Amino acid sequence: MQISSAIIYIGMNFFIKILLWLKNLVFPSWCALCETALADTEEIRYGLCQNCRAKAAAVQGQKCNLCGKPLISEIDVCLTCRNDGVKSYDRLWVIFPYTGIYRKLLHAYKFGKNLALASFFAEKALEVIAENPVLQDAVIVPVPPRPGKIKETGWDQVEYLVKQILNLSKETPVCRCLKRRKSKVQKKLDRKERLENMKGRIYLKTPPPKTALIIDDVITTGSTLEVCSEVLKEGGAEKVYGLCLFYD
Repeated sequence: MQISSAIIYIGMNFFIKILLWLKNLVFPSWCALCETALADTEEIRYGLCQNCRAKAAAVQGQKCNLCGKPLISEIDVCLTCRNDGVKSYDRLWVIFPYTGIYRKLLHAYKFGKNLALASFFAEKALEVIAENPVLQDAVIVPVPPRPGKIKETGWDQVEYLVKQILNLSKETPVCRCLKRRKSKVQKKLDRKERLENMKGRIYLKTPPPKTALIIDDVITTGSTLEVCSEVLKEGGAEKVYGLCLFYD
C-alpha cells in the first residue's frame, strides 16, 4: 500500500512539472523581483528565480515575541511592546520586513496577484511551524477578509496562502472560525483608530480550537491580531499565537 502511494505521489509530481513546463512554454513566467525569465519548473512554482529566492531569505536572529521585529539589546520583548502593555495573544512570529525587495515581493503577491509566490510564502510559514514545538498542535485560523473585499479585488490573499500551506502539508489543521463585519479600511487609519475600528467587528461563527495560530500577511500596529486573539480567547481558546509574513 505504501509503495503504491509513493508511486502515485511521484507520478503526480511529474505530471505537475509537465503542466508547469507547458504553461511556461505558452505563457512565459517572469521573476517577481528581477523580472528575468524563469528557467525551470521549480522557479515557475515559486514565482522567483533561484538567485532572488536566496536573496529573499527570512530574517534571522533574535526577534521580539510580541511584534516579531529584530531585537537590538533587549531580551524576548522589545521596549516598545513592553510599554504597550499586555497582549491578548501569547506570541507572534514574523518572517520578513516590509522594506526593499521584501516590499516588492508583497506588492507582487497582494496587488499584482502573482499567485505562484504563495508557494514560496507557504514554505517559509511551514518552516516556522516546524521549528517551534509550541506550534505543533496549533490549528491555523486565517484572519477573515472584510466584507466586500473579494468582490472588489477578486480574491483574499490570506485565504490563498492558507490553501497553499494545506497543499504542502495535508496534515495541517485549519479552522475558519472568525468572521468580520463591515468596517473602514485599516490602512487609512492610525494605530488608535485601527484598534477602535476593529472592536466588535470580528466575531466567532464556530467554536475556536484550543490552540490557535492566526495567519495574516502584514502586521502594522497589531490591532487586527489583537482583536482576533481576544475573540478567540473569549470563545474558549487557551493559547493563541500569530504568524505574519511581513512586519511594517
